[in-house]
Amino acid sequence: MWWIMRVDFVNVFHISSITFEVQELVPANTLASWLTPENAFMKNLFYIFILGLFLTSCATTQVMPTLTDSPQTIPTFTATSIPIVILESTVTSRPPAPTATPALCNPFTADFCITDGHFLLQRPIHPPANDSVDRTYPYASTADGTRDPHHGVEFQNSFGTPVHAAADGVVIFAGPDKEAVYSPWQNFYGNLVVIRHDDELFTLYAHLSNVDVEAGDDVQAGEKIGEVGQSGAATGSHLHFEVRLGDVEDYFATKNPELWLIPKQGNLGAMMISILNETSQFQRAKITMQHYLMDSSDVVGVYYLDTYDLGMANSAENAAINDLPSGRYRITLIHNSHLYERWVDVESGKLTQVVIIVK
Repeated sequence: MWWIMRVDFVNVFHISSITFEVQELVPANTLASWLTPENAFMKNLFYIFILGLFLTSCATTQVMPTLTDSPQTIPTFTATSIPIVILESTVTSRPPAPTATPALCNPFTADFCITDGHFLLQRPIHPPANDSVDRTYPYASTADGTRDPHHGVEFQNSFGTPVHAAADGVVIFAGPDKEAVYSPWQNFYGNLVVIRHDDELFTLYAHLSNVDVEAGDDVQAGEKIGEVGQSGAATGSHLHFEVRLGDVEDYFATKNPELWLIPKQGNLGAMMISILNETSQFQRAKITMQHYLMDSSDVVGVYYLDTYDLGMANSAENAAINDLPSGRYRITLIHNSHLYERWVDVESGKLTQVVIIVK
């Protein structure tokens, strides 16, 4: 015989907070015998069995807490199990900017140094005339032993080309150098203009065909002061241009003008090189400079330099050149049968300093 059970809201049971009713369905012809006192025990046992089933199915289920989107702080432990608290404000993705002035670059220990230089002077010749320094007879050169050491640089131009003051200053001499004041010889510079600038810096403009200023005149940078010529001890028309520091009447107080002239426009810079032995004495050498574009293996230019005549080595360098295109340069030289090589950079408007120690 099958017994069919259903909740029918007849007999009411209260189990904890759950209320339900049970009604039994039996065949009609057996109902009288089921209700007899003899079957009371079986009836009660059946109810207990049903009650057990409901208690099992209605057991309390533990509810897990709902996770929120808020992150939980997970402490970090060291080997001694001491939590370390890391504050977010102290964490950075890059090094902090330096608060102190970085140490100056030392060209004796670095491959090269890039500085602002002291480009204080404008070109004494303005375009469209030739404002480039003549490479056949640069500063402190002897043109392979054929000429006296050069105390300045030359700008090859035709007669009458305007000559301009390189910086603001005062004219201290204008005219023919009949007296041997600025050189050991009379009439060596021919028609000459000398201008005093700040900080005992002087510029000299020689071999002029015409002089447009007088001693005592105040001049401004770029002002016309004369014209190119061939007066004095000159070969061909050109401007001889000198820079002197300190005693203007000292013939050996000259400095290389290429380290004072502002590089021309167009990503150009300058370089000064010192070739020294192990006792810091200047050494003679012929220098080759191969120009590479940045991140390229293609040579796009080659430059050749001679170190200064040893009698002119009165500065920090003994070779220099201006108006170099920016980029990467391979410097090579041979000294006492040893090949020396150095890779350096040139930046627009900057001065690259290089020191090479030879044996």
